[in-house]
Amino acid sequence: MDTPYGSALLPVWERPEPQPRATPVPLSRAKIAATAIRLADVHGLDGLSVRKLAKELGVGPMRLYDYVINRSELLDLMVDAVYAQIAEDSHRSEWRATVLAIVHRTRDAALDHEWFSDLLGGRPHLGPHALAVGESTAAALSQAPGVRGIDDLQRALGALNAFIVGALRREVTERRTARSTDTDVTAWQAALGPYLTSMLKTGRYPTVARLVIDGAHLDAEATFHHNLITILDGITSRPHP
Repeated sequence: MDTPYGSALLPVWERPEPQPRATPVPLSRAKIAATAIRLADVHGLDGLSVRKLAKELGVGPMRLYDYVINRSELLDLMVDAVYAQIAEDSHRSEWRATVLAIVHRTRDAALDHEWFSDLLGGRPHLGPHALAVGESTAAALSQAPGVRGIDDLQRALGALNAFIVGALRREVTERRTARSTDTDVTAWQAALGPYLTSMLKTGRYPTVARLVIDGAHLDAEATFHHNLITILDGITSRPHP
């Protein structure tokens, strides 16, 4: 396909919308993305296909290819639509407040759309809203007292993003496991409880024993916030040689 960039296809965000057809079902990339998000929220990414999406929209599957050339482009549109939600009302006058707002809105988005966490940490998200969130985050972190140059900023962003990806994937995984009918916690405890008890009684794992016996069930949101603050404190106070 020839484009202004030669044979390379323009990114989905840069291509103009197809001309509307005289059909009973009007389409747009925004409508396609919103419908795909609703399907993925219910069925997950494994339950999302072009055929199912077309049926939900009331059109033939081939018509969708006027708007997205493959499933990867569809995911790009969905991800950027979620970033649009994250970008809303995230800017604050102070750098730390801005980062806190963005990261907590990212967590809210991942809990509302669990499939979103599956796509974090993979290939770069380069849609306009994703770039806007990235710009706001980087601009805020660049004002942190412990960030004195581009190398510091790269490391700070790396640490923050690693925390976000790891924390959100773990929380979403735990939520899925807790409601999964395939995971019988009682049976698991009955099968492995005696083994774990005997291992802890050996005295070789005293810290693990404390965690198992004395550890409380921590609130997920409070723990997320506490750990996020720890990351930001480390960025702020990191000593320089």
